[in-house]
Amino acid sequence: MAVADALRELDPNVRITALGTARGLETKLVPARGYQLELIPPVPLPRKPTLDLLRLPARVVASVRRTRAVLKDSEADVLIGFGGYVALPAYLAARGVLRRRGTPIVVHEANASAGIANKVGARLATRVLAAVPGSGVSAKGQSEAEIVGIPVRPTITGLDRAATRSLARDHFGLPADGPVLLVFGGSQGARSLNDAVSGAAEALAAAGVSVLHAHGPKNTVDIGRGDEHTPYVAVPYLDRMDLAYAAADLAVCRSGAMTVAEVSATGLPAVYVPLPHGNGEQELNARPVVDAGGGRLVSDSQLNARYVGAEIVELITNPEALAAMSAGAAGAGHRDAATAVATIVLDVASAHRNEAT
Repeated sequence: MAVADALRELDPNVRITALGTARGLETKLVPARGYQLELIPPVPLPRKPTLDLLRLPARVVASVRRTRAVLKDSEADVLIGFGGYVALPAYLAARGVLRRRGTPIVVHEANASAGIANKVGARLATRVLAAVPGSGVSAKGQSEAEIVGIPVRPTITGLDRAATRSLARDHFGLPADGPVLLVFGGSQGARSLNDAVSGAAEALAAAGVSVLHAHGPKNTVDIGRGDEHTPYVAVPYLDRMDLAYAAADLAVCRSGAMTVAEVSATGLPAVYVPLPHGNGEQELNARPVVDAGGGRLVSDSQLNARYVGAEIVELITNPEALAAMSAGAAGAGHRDAATAVATIVLDVASAHRNEAT
């Protein structure tokens, strides 16, 4: 969506169609931002040999067929893919052998370690972009992708946390003064983060720390206390992340690529807790910010109520440490990434139209 917004800013006449699946948050978020959404069958890629692996070819064929129809109907001049369930069939549809005139592809890899979809897409792409070096994808004939950072929406990159602090805290019912801890585990929440922080509610209150906690729509938290001076505000979902970042002094969160990009772009210090499964990309995502002094890495098994009540409390009540971390976080990102990606997409689209004529 950040790239889509940047495209419209550069060329108000650009037509944008987003691909998604019926089970994703895009069914709400994309139309709400004013963009056309077309749904295709999802193609989850099994990590282990299971019955799903046998179903994969039929799923790919159905999804590619549907995506080809979308590309044809939208008269697409360029396809940009970011990985995920819709990316692989989109790449195959755009450059498949059954298309006489393929649609050029731009691949953007946000993670520090590329997934299967983008590894395939990179072999078919005109341009390959990445957030950080060493992601494992590159255009044919090149040793490295073009490093542009992660596109982040203007409401985040342009956020003045200090100037918005009072408004943000009032929005969430948080006190104007005193430290605020922001906790979130992605759109669906994270149970281990929920248990660890809610289990330390008493210790946080005793230290004068208020909490803004997005626990996920399918989860709940039992905070076991109420304090008007240091409230614990628990919500299923945060639809104003800009205000959440402005209200907070420290975040406890996962380290997905977009999370790390947004948090660091605002200069918010963070304790990153990578997912304990997968291929380790979440730890790699956070490493550049941590190395720059903008955050800390804590394993999922290490994060518990005792750790929060001791280590997190000590950190969030230390203004000098938070100021140093904020400076480190702010210097670790690429604030103009969305515009950079949008410019490349328009260049590729323009070249494609010129070739056609």
